[in-house]
Formats: sequence, structure tokens, C-alpha cells
Amino acid sequence: MKGEGNGMAGNVLVVHGGGPTAVINASLYGVIMEAKESGVIDHVYGAIGGSEAVLKEQFLDLMKYPQEKLELLLTTPATAIGSSRYALEEEDYQAMGAIFKKHDIRYVLLNGGNGTMDTCGKIYRACKDAGVCVVGIPKTIDNDIAITDHTPGYGSAARYIAETTAEVGVDVKALPIHVCIIEAMGRNAGWITAASALARKKPGDAPHLIYLPEHPFNEEEFLEDVKRLYDQLGGVVVVASEGLKKENGEPIVPPIFKSGRSVYYGDVSAYLAELVIKNLGIKARSEKPGLCGRASIALQSGLDRDEAVLAGREALKAAMRGEGGTMVGFIREETPDGSYKMHTRMIPIEEVMLYERTLPGEYINERGNDVTQAFTDWCKPLIGSEIRDFIDFQELYREEKGEQA
Repeated sequence: MKGEGNGMAGNVLVVHGGGPTAVINASLYGVIMEAKESGVIDHVYGAIGGSEAVLKEQFLDLMKYPQEKLELLLTTPATAIGSSRYALEEEDYQAMGAIFKKHDIRYVLLNGGNGTMDTCGKIYRACKDAGVCVVGIPKTIDNDIAITDHTPGYGSAARYIAETTAEVGVDVKALPIHVCIIEAMGRNAGWITAASALARKKPGDAPHLIYLPEHPFNEEEFLEDVKRLYDQLGGVVVVASEGLKKENGEPIVPPIFKSGRSVYYGDVSAYLAELVIKNLGIKARSEKPGLCGRASIALQSGLDRDEAVLAGREALKAAMRGEGGTMVGFIREETPDGSYKMHTRMIPIEEVMLYERTLPGEYINERGNDVTQAFTDWCKPLIGSEIRDFIDFQELYREEKGEQA
């Protein structure tokens, strides 16, 4: 049975994979809304618990819930249907065709990062001859999926690290007696760490130093930078990536544990704080927001949420057009006035399966302790509204005294 130019009638299955974000549920909302409006989709099933749930046939029909419940997806952190890092074997992929047929599932949408896109590609290959269309929806706070300009989830994580850094910066400035080192997530990609630069409103604002995994970390230069700024400011805020590496490519702090692609990083911020204390004799502390940064709805980017909804809608549209083996990508457009504008296009899944996109050299300064203006120009639209302003009477006092002198 054919829909009216909108694809074959049947059911949809949405699977979440890997670490969640503040907007992954917004993409799920987009899928459900598009399905309702299509007129040919009977059920949108959520795989309850990630890829393993497909094999166990743990499916819940999400279209049966009232609109007021579904709208909560837009402001619900993590994933409402659950996720996993379950490693599928070849026999698992081969078994899925029969499961999809049993539940009349014609469209399978996998929402995740580059590891999930690898799974997406393998399910597509295994099921493409069975009349099942498989499409990927990008999702990762790390922003490390290839080809696409950025991924849903990143804008909110970027906003969180920028807002957090700005607040910590005000605290350190008010009591300028120590060095505060904030550790950001992101594995081998420094996109989140770099976004802390958006905390700055004027010269001297935090972060004062930014260290990224794409540039070899030099302990001697780090201590020189911290000492110089401490002598100048009295309080210093450093933002460092969890994936910092030495010149030889080894992590500066050995990982605690590895399991497949999952790496449990050592405490980089604590290590750097100890370096400062032992070598410079300066009070230092470490902060590691971790999951707080990817779960925060309070600091969710409105643009990020809207684009996540769009990604869900576009994925189902593409599946219904028969464009399997693809992922929704965001393409930024050049505009005469430099304003933000983007459009979506479907990217062949083979181009993004397990490819890792890191921060390009043009976004990192020569010494490797900050980002460039090119990065902040690229990143700023993605966090949505402006970072909040604060009042500093100490600064105003100094300005007034300077004028009187």
C-alpha cells in the first residue's frame, strides 16, 4: 500500500545509541510529529534500551501518547527510551530483518554518534533487500561526526561549558587567590573545550587558558602560562580537555579503563591542579562537570533543540523517500552579512561510519593555549541566545578611581 507520495505505509522504529544529549529527545519528537502528519505511518516504536532492545523486541508505541506528554520530550534530558553501548555481532544484524518484518517496520532510524552511525550502516546493509529503509540521525555532544557542520547536542553542551566558565570566572575574580581548572568532555576532539571561549565578554574574562587534545600538551609551557597570568590577575581559570595528549600521542593521564571504543579517562583537571600546586606553590582546584554538561536542560540551546527536531523530521522524510543508507547532515551557508543560515542534506552513511572529526588547526592559536576568532565566529550561533551579563562593582570602583586620578 502506497501513501500519497509520502512513502509506503508501515511502522517506524527509533533506536538511541551511545551517550545521550540535552536534545536527543527533541529529535524523537520530530520523528513522531512527522509520522503523525504523514498520514501513512501507523506506529512509531521506540526501542526501549538501545540496540540490544531490537533483538529482545522491546518496542513501545510512542504515537499512542497524548500531545501534552510528547511535548515533554523537548525539555527532557538524556533519552526517554533508553540507550546502550551494546556491541552487535554479525548474526545480530542478520536476525534483525525477520524482527522488522514481524512488526511491519519499514523505517528504522538510528540516533547517535559516529559509533551508532557505524551500526546504522551495518543494519542498512543487512536489511536493504528486505524492504527496510535505514537512516541515521546525528547526535553527539562531542561534535566529532564527519562531514556535517555540527551535530545536534553540541550546541547545548557548548552553551553549558561557556555559561559554567563565565560563572566560575566571576567567582575566581571575586576572590583572586587560586587557579581553577575545568575539565571538559569530548574524548579526542576539543569542540566542547573550545566553546568555553564564548564565556568572554571583554579582555581579561575567563577562560584565560584553553588546552585542546588536537595540540600536544607541554607541561613546561603550561606552568609558564599559568604563572604569568597568576602574577597579572591573581586568579586564573583554565579549561582543559579530558583527552589531552603528550607530544608522542600518549594521554597526559593514563585512562582508567578501556572497553571497545569507550574510554574512561583519568582525572586530567586534578593532575593539572597538582602540577600547579607542586611546581608553582599556588593554590589550585579542579572542577569536572562531566554528565552535568550533557544533561542540562536549564542551559539547553534553543537553536540546538530546534535543529534536533528538524533532524528527526528530515530523517523520516528521507526514509519515506527511500533514501536508506544515509544520515541527516547540516550544511552551513555563506551569507552576505555573516548571519547564521543552514540547510540539511542526506550524507551517505559510508562517509561517516566511525570517522572522527577533530578541531582543525585554523581554530587553534599557535602556542596551543587558546582558540582563534575563526572558531568563536563559527561556534557562537550554535549556543542560541547570548551568555548572561554580570555586574562587577570592584571593576567599576577601579575605573572610577582611575578617572579621579
